[in-house]
Amino acid sequence: MEIKIMKNILDRNQNKANEVRTLLASKKVLMVNIISSPGAGKTTLLEQTLGEIGQKFRAGVIEGDITTDRDAQRLKKYNIPIVVINTEGGCHLDSHSISKVLDSFNLDDLDVLFVENVGNLICPSQFDLGETFKLAVVSTTEGDDKPGKYPMLFREAKAVILNKIDLIPYTNFSYDNFKTDLRKINAQIPLFEISCTRGDGMEGWYEWISGQIKTFKLQ
Repeated sequence: MEIKIMKNILDRNQNKANEVRTLLASKKVLMVNIISSPGAGKTTLLEQTLGEIGQKFRAGVIEGDITTDRDAQRLKKYNIPIVVINTEGGCHLDSHSISKVLDSFNLDDLDVLFVENVGNLICPSQFDLGETFKLAVVSTTEGDDKPGKYPMLFREAKAVILNKIDLIPYTNFSYDNFKTDLRKINAQIPLFEISCTRGDGMEGWYEWISGQIKTFKLQ
């Protein structure tokens, strides 16, 4: 019975996700579903990215959080449309919650919509939001075993960001172990090794995400 209930939930979610994806495609709005553990650096990544590409592209943000709007408050300085979805204990966003808040945006005035999902590597990977693609964000301080332990996210993501590379000297993180596990799961996935706070490797990420937005607009 429990398996059947989950299947029904996922089926309903997928139907709505397809509707969301069709709507966004018709408006030429690329949507990025950012998934990571708590503290990996999703919000800091968004701060740096919006600061860099905000003059080139019209961006909006959906912030998924359990109870607060603290992450959204950090992004107010960019003067972009932001909607917070409080899940009240839920471990992920779903396509129905995304669909309900899209009316809060003028989609005709957006190029890209970033979704900062609830901090979790498991549940958010299972629920399609109608996104253009998933972005996996992990940090060196979490350890090098995340691809091996949570393969679904790394199998489905279009790119991986490895954040906090400046802290590697203070951890037991192994590049070799991380990359070996990642390539076994998804051999060709782009990997950006960055430090959001120090700026290492950010230019490659900015160039890649800008290219994704431009290409989507031309489809």
